[in-house]
Amino acid sequence: MAANPVIEIRNVRKYFKSVKAVDGIDLSIGEAEFLALLGPNGAGKTTLVEMIEGLQKPDSGEILIMGRPWKGNENYLRRFLGISLQETRFIDKLTAVETLRLFASFYGIGEQRIDEILELIRLQDKRKAYTVNLSGGQRQRLALGIALMNSPSVLLLDEPTSGLDPNSRREIWDILMDLKRNQHTTMILTTHYMEEASFLCDKIIIMDNGNILAEGTLEELLTKNHSDEIIEFNLEGNPDELDLNNNNWLKKLKWDPERKKVTLYVTEIIQALPHVLEKTESGRYRIMGLECRKTTLDDLFISLTGRRLDD
Repeated sequence: MAANPVIEIRNVRKYFKSVKAVDGIDLSIGEAEFLALLGPNGAGKTTLVEMIEGLQKPDSGEILIMGRPWKGNENYLRRFLGISLQETRFIDKLTAVETLRLFASFYGIGEQRIDEILELIRLQDKRKAYTVNLSGGQRQRLALGIALMNSPSVLLLDEPTSGLDPNSRREIWDILMDLKRNQHTTMILTTHYMEEASFLCDKIIIMDNGNILAEGTLEELLTKNHSDEIIEFNLEGNPDELDLNNNNWLKKLKWDPERKKVTLYVTEIIQALPHVLEKTESGRYRIMGLECRKTTLDDLFISLTGRRLDD
């Protein structure tokens, strides 16, 4: 249970006919916590976020935001939420500052906040540019600025950097890190980028088939679910004939016959690697593309779900 929870999700379920989109999830998100929701398409993360946003109602269970359910508190809770979707459509012939001014008017917010937002999203020099002339990254920053206009207590971002080039993606990250350092905003981020989740978020949730498979900090997830080190190589031959499974340094062996790739999860590379090389010195086996590395979030996701995040 998070200290000072801003969002509490209690045994929430949402089914669509035979599809269990969200299947009995319990989750607590604390004040100023940055949370990443990771999952392949169909994992249930979008449905979960839409219920937090109040766009969908749970079939059963309860969602509390700042201690209140959505029913009967819609107008109150919407004042505390900021939402940015994967793609936002703007009015082409409005400038960036006019677009922000339009959304500020919905909250009765004055010009000072508009200037603060332009500075926060690094678009001061584009304030008079028509939105149709903004780059993809600039448009996403403008969408983020709109979501932050009301200084939300809870910010919900759905794939905010999807399709952006690395520089534009990093600009969004920098804005969010500034927000994390200087404000007390709670953020829920859905993303397909492992690096994004690792860099931005305090806590990571891995979802699949409507369930939470793992949750915690990156360090906690890697420590709980796998060893810290990996030896990976391509092999011409059958890995069973290497007779590696009876060694105390080996925690798990995965064989991908299609790619002819062996992945060894080991306690220590420095201990395991000599044994692996000794088994192949006879020349009966051909090892190619040998790689030694620490376990990553991507490795963990594949081990839990059996597929890559972008599958």
